[in-house]
Amino acid sequence: MKLNEYVTLGRSGLRISPAGLGTMTFGTDWGFGVDEAASRQLFNYYLEQDGNFIDTADGYTNGTSEELVGKFVAEGKLRNQVVLATKYSFNRQPGNPNAGGDGRKNLYRALEGSLQRLRTDYVDLFWMHVWDRITPVEEVLSTFDALIREGKIRYAGFSDVPAWYLARAQTLAQCYGQQPIIALQLEYSLLDRSIEREHIPAAQELGMGVCPWGALAGGMLSGKYQRHGESATGQGRLTRPGAPPSNRMNERAWRIVDALRQVSEQMGKPAARVAFNWAATQPGITAPLLGATSLAQLSENIAALEFTIPDELRRQLDEASALELVHPYTFFAPPAQARVNGGVATRAWRAAQT
Repeated sequence: MKLNEYVTLGRSGLRISPAGLGTMTFGTDWGFGVDEAASRQLFNYYLEQDGNFIDTADGYTNGTSEELVGKFVAEGKLRNQVVLATKYSFNRQPGNPNAGGDGRKNLYRALEGSLQRLRTDYVDLFWMHVWDRITPVEEVLSTFDALIREGKIRYAGFSDVPAWYLARAQTLAQCYGQQPIIALQLEYSLLDRSIEREHIPAAQELGMGVCPWGALAGGMLSGKYQRHGESATGQGRLTRPGAPPSNRMNERAWRIVDALRQVSEQMGKPAARVAFNWAATQPGITAPLLGATSLAQLSENIAALEFTIPDELRRQLDEASALELVHPYTFFAPPAQARVNGGVATRAWRAAQT
């Protein structure tokens, strides 16, 4: 698989690369970003490899990410070539309750600011960045629908929302004849597979692509950290001076890292490549985001698309990282289902079509 083996995003006609360029590191407004020159290198390299899906947000590096992406796209005359995605939700004016959240007032405010920083009059994909627990889903849907009709956005997506929320939204959009939600963006990696319980099945049923972030779990799956007592050694974001204690470095995480190391050694490939490949090729995943602060990191992640993990080694990773079977999912496992179907195997309609 290569970046120019394009896939449609959800049940839409939007064609994107099977891995997007995440630009949260564009800008030095927070501790782990890079300057304009390094950002330009990353941007240019991704496009040179035939990538076309650029993902940013109004809150990334306090707006600098959008400004740099907009500058690079404009200077390269690339607007029709790239699929440009950005997000809204986070507050940009502390103390002003309507300068954040998912409501219509902030949605319009945020989009106008993003369009200015991105130097464009529309974005291809506009994400609601996070559920604010207040705004009715009907308000979000109707506003997205209006913006699509106005031509300011082409498609809409959800990031970091509960599964019930996205299911309700898609059902209402279908009932009201509104534009559907075509994509989800959530965290997903060997260390955190929680979206397999509800979000991925919902996305598959309701026609949404899944573009996860965090495939390397903040670097924990990169192979650069070594366990050292209750902490870790290695150069990276998780061990930089002043970094808060990481909730990623627990007993379960180290067991998964150990399994990943064993598989990567057997395959003769870096742990980061294997971890990214695993996430990119899981059922229901459309296009994970590539996050990098150097060309070496970006090229490693892109190279992760170019091989297949053998079934037996993939099974080892699956078993090491398996989710705990909790209620009510215990009722959906084979032993309980045998009591439901009387021990008679039945092929579901969806499986029968493949």
